Amino acid sequence: MQEVWDFISSPANLKQITPEYMGFDVISEKLPEKMYPGMIIAYRVSPLFGIKTTWVTEITHVTTLQYFVDEQRVGPYKMWHHQHHIEAVDNGVLMTDIVDYQPPLGFLGSIANKLIIRKKLEEIFLYRTTRLEKYFGKY
Repeated sequence: MQEVWDFISSPANLKQITPEYMGFDVISEKLPEKMYPGMIIAYRVSPLFGIKTTWVTEITHVTTLQYFVDEQRVGPYKMWHHQHHIEAVDNGVLMTDIVDYQPPLGFLGSIANKLIIRKKLEEIFLYRTTRLEKYFGKY
C-alpha cells in the first residue's frame, strides 16, 4: 500500500501514467513530493486534436493510504471531480478511479461526449491501468 500510495500521491509521477500523445506537462513550479488538501497543480495538456490547453486542479481531499480527490478549477471541462481510491486486497492493491465530469459547450459538448470524450477518457484510464500494472505488477 505504501509503495503505491507514494507513487500516486506524487504529482511528479502523473506524466508517467498519461499517454504521450496528450503532451502532458506539469507547469507548476516547486511542487512538494506529496499532495495535500488545497494544493493547486497546473498542467499543459492536449486532450483533443493536439490543441494545447491549461488545466488547473485543486487537491480537495487527502486521506493517506486511502484516497485523494482532484477537482478542476480551470480547464477543458465544465466540471471535473476525480476520486482516486486504493485498498489492500489479497496479493496486492486495488486502485479505483471515480470520475464525475460535465463536458463544455452544453448540447454540443453532450454530443462530443457521446462521440469522442467518453471514449478518450476510457482510453486514458486503460493506459494508466496498464502503466501501473507495469510498475507494480498485476494482483
